[in-house]
Amino acid sequence: MIDAALYLIPVQLSDVELSNVLPNANTAIVREIKHFIVENVRSARRFLKKCDRDIDIDSLTFYELNRHTSASEIPGMLKPLAQGEPMGVISEAGCPAIADPGADVVAIAQQRGYKVKPLVGPSSILMGLMGSGFNGQSFAFLGYLPIDAGERARKLKEMERRIMHEDQTQIFIETPYRNNSLATELCRTLPAHLKLCIATDITGAAESIITRGVKQWLGHLPEMHKVPTIFLLYK
Repeated sequence: MIDAALYLIPVQLSDVELSNVLPNANTAIVREIKHFIVENVRSARRFLKKCDRDIDIDSLTFYELNRHTSASEIPGMLKPLAQGEPMGVISEAGCPAIADPGADVVAIAQQRGYKVKPLVGPSSILMGLMGSGFNGQSFAFLGYLPIDAGERARKLKEMERRIMHEDQTQIFIETPYRNNSLATELCRTLPAHLKLCIATDITGAAESIITRGVKQWLGHLPEMHKVPTIFLLYK
């Protein structure tokens, strides 16, 4: 019997066997949870069936939490937890509440004094940093860069300043269909003294984590169109 807590349940980053990236202990916990807060119900149901095909999906309750969810809806999602029932949070990939709307419900759980239990699982942000060779003592995850060209240029300048003056690794992502164009822009516009790590398909069959000087990437960029990718910058 598991505790009445909000369990943050990681999801695989790529199409691999769950046993390759998630401990069996996670599956044991998942089997005992009947109420889930998820980013997408359909993909969450698929994930739970991968955890255990004998789970009765139709007996479960799902609350959808994503960018379309009103802030006023979120507190009510925790009603089962308030009644002593364990709940699970499942995002689309990786660890819930990291660059993920699940953080909003975790914040409410903390405010109300509920137990929050993060489970072990893959994080592309941390795994990319681990494999980059960059500073792991001080780093910042910036999410998506601005779409506007002028704002993006100013953001890159600010990132360069933080690298040089604060010795801080800069980590960011792009919408997968714009990965190639962003990587090309980085190589053409960033100064040669910076290094760029491109980490693609982490934990997947085509996983690649490579660090080079930004100018060394020109003409050697990998194909990243629609491939999950993490970009890291350092000196």
